[in-house]
Amino acid sequence: MPIFEITQDRLDLLQPTAFSDHGLHERGDLQRLLRDQVEIIAPDVLVISEEFGGREDSKRRIDLLGIDREANLVVIELKRTEDGGHMELQAIRYAAMVSKMTFDKVADALAAHSVKHEASGERPPGAS
Repeated sequence: MPIFEITQDRLDLLQPTAFSDHGLHERGDLQRLLRDQVEIIAPDVLVISEEFGGREDSKRRIDLLGIDREANLVVIELKRTEDGGHMELQAIRYAAMVSKMTFDKVADALAAHSVKHEASGERPPGAS
């Protein structure tokens, strides 16, 4: 899908680029930036966990797990591939993973996420 820069006089086609061309990485940069500014893609969502696995032995991890103002869980998964890499199956797995989450489990995930980021000196979840 083409992306254009709009000016007063014209539309300029922007050339495709890759994160690596700019020294950026999916997890280290994009995920962190979206975690810290989730409102850009999901207004009124609070990130409650990063790399959420649900269980200690789980190899499947949700990149960012959030909660909206109506207490709906929001799964944010980053994809590098053009085709999405079986994202519909992944969406079903992740929906099953979070479908049984209780309020206490959500609170535990947020507490662990907050402690992790405060300990590393990063902005705590929900900070403006």
